[in-house]
Amino acid sequence: MTQATDVRAADSDRERVLAELQRHTSAGRLSRDEFSERAAAVYGARTMGELAALTADLPHDPNPAAALPTPRAGRTLLVVVAMALALLGLAVVSHVGPIISGLGCGW
Repeated sequence: MTQATDVRAADSDRERVLAELQRHTSAGRLSRDEFSERAAAVYGARTMGELAALTADLPHDPNPAAALPTPRAGRTLLVVVAMALALLGLAVVSHVGPIISGLGCGW
């Protein structure tokens, strides 16, 4: 009978472990060098056991999705930036228009 650690890892399993390593690096638990070493090992891992060993000394996050920004927050930021650029553009046009017409350019 095969143990869970002997099961072959999928690309999605490797991506999940990489995301976990990135979170721990951002939190300061891993140095950049440690992250690089473990990330290389993630790509070389064949089994779930090999992947589990790469995060065994790190605390388990019971809800990793809660730590990620929501897509809505990203969209909101994009809308705010777009509005700010539009307002800036209007301000520039309102100031440049009179200057150009004063030069006799026929605007």
